[in-house]
Amino acid sequence: MIGFATPSLKRPALPNRWDGLAFILVIGFIVALAHGGQAMNTPFEVGITQLPISLDPWNLPEYALRTSLRMGIALALSVVFSLAYAALAAKSQMMERLLVPVLDILQSVPILSFLTITVTGFVALFPGSLLGVECASIFAIFTSQAWNITFSLYQSFRTVPMDLEEASRMFRASAWRKFWRLEVPFAMPQLVWNVMMSASGGWFFVVASEAITVSDTQVTLPGIGSYIAVAIDQRDLAAVGYALMAMLVVILVVDQLVMRPLLVWSDRFRPSDDPGEDTRESWFLNMLRRARFLNWLSDTADEVLEFTSRVMPALGAPRRAKPAMALNARTQYVIEMAWNAFLCALAGYCLYLVYEAVSTEVDFGEIGQVFLLATYTALRVFFWIIVASFIWVPIGVMIGLRPNLAAAIQPVVQILASFPANLLFPLAVILITRFNANPEFWLSPLMILGTQWYILFNVIGGISTMPAELQFAARNFGAGGFFWWRKVALPYVLPSFVTGAVTASGGSWNASIVSEIVKWGDTTLTATGIGAYIAKASASSDMPRVILGSAVLCVFVTIINRLLWRRLYAWAEERVRLY
Repeated sequence: MIGFATPSLKRPALPNRWDGLAFILVIGFIVALAHGGQAMNTPFEVGITQLPISLDPWNLPEYALRTSLRMGIALALSVVFSLAYAALAAKSQMMERLLVPVLDILQSVPILSFLTITVTGFVALFPGSLLGVECASIFAIFTSQAWNITFSLYQSFRTVPMDLEEASRMFRASAWRKFWRLEVPFAMPQLVWNVMMSASGGWFFVVASEAITVSDTQVTLPGIGSYIAVAIDQRDLAAVGYALMAMLVVILVVDQLVMRPLLVWSDRFRPSDDPGEDTRESWFLNMLRRARFLNWLSDTADEVLEFTSRVMPALGAPRRAKPAMALNARTQYVIEMAWNAFLCALAGYCLYLVYEAVSTEVDFGEIGQVFLLATYTALRVFFWIIVASFIWVPIGVMIGLRPNLAAAIQPVVQILASFPANLLFPLAVILITRFNANPEFWLSPLMILGTQWYILFNVIGGISTMPAELQFAARNFGAGGFFWWRKVALPYVLPSFVTGAVTASGGSWNASIVSEIVKWGDTTLTATGIGAYIAKASASSDMPRVILGSAVLCVFVTIINRLLWRRLYAWAEERVRLY
């Protein structure tokens, strides 16, 4: 029989003035959440009910609340999904062969394709209610946030240092306890930076996610993204300025109340042994720490979770554990071959479904043309990923090794990353038209504006986990200048950079949908590429061509990831695990 000591719970502490302030903020949050949730579940009939978007700036607080609620729900779902998905992919070689290519495909599927394919199903789930369209919008935002977090966690789980792995085996930690006490804490610094990046990246697609086409009917949900879309369509620069100010307020509030406290809290998981290292501060987190009653609730929850983590694995274990039967090499080989055959058959079946969906409308000549269009877009993506890497990798390393500098720069970087590049599209149209420039080249920088930050945030998160003893050893041996970059910094940060480059590449392919066709009022500029092809097909609800363009885009991204990024990542992974 197994015995467990029950958690020794402390007596509740008397509330103080900080509890009162925290109580006011919590109640305000609950009221705003309830109001936004009620607005999401109003009666609605597609094609009958109208949702007009007013450019009156007094409506922006309501629109900001609706957009923030959608992005918050999507971000929470992204973290939960990523924890489960990344853990399964990192811990099982057989599942890794399926899940990682699927992740490559998912992060490359354009957001417009997700909306076009899934919106009808969400609307059918909630007939007569706006909740179906809201769920479709949340899912679209989810697809712009989840893949970056999943790639980050997968990379972190695969690069846990060997000495920590050995320590967990020495303490006989169960798989459940090891996951929550070793792997998740090790991934936490980089996870927090990527959560901030995903929250910021969601703003890039907020316009597309709040304007949804259902059965050839345009549904525009109340939100900042819809406000921006209407302002651009009406060439109302004052309204664009109001939207920018509202978005800036939302970003600053979220930064102070959520992101900055998370960043400070994640410092406890940084592997630093430098007692003189400066620590970051958060006034909101300090306020919560001074609230006596909230601290008692937090301590109680920690004790209950600790007790549960000890009890649950043991209760699920048999009283007399039998040693697992090891499979011989031949049986293991047969299982792996059967699994590989299943994956090949599954891929072939998916290709057959794509062919069935497009063969009635598209001939082989057009398919070849779509592959050529994807090649044009691939060249643009590669060029701008290289340019962004040369700029942001050195900057990210310098920021990540200096917590105070990171704390000072983080809000600025987050605002820049949150800035919807869509708002620069009118300026691009005006300048290209004014100087009679070639849109084939000058539209291409727009696809990297919102995705370059994936590289910066991943590099900052990755280099911040560098052990202090490694930094001391480099200083003691006099490593500096180019030698330090080549032998210390770049090898250590390479897996994080690859993660950032993969997500930035996938995001750039996605951004090509909105950056290869740019509108300002009645003026439209188009660049040759697969993004423009998918955008035109989506606008005309041409499902066969949407599927064809998305499938070709997925093929390109998967091949590039397999041949380039995964090989580079595998080489870097073994080097980092040795640290």
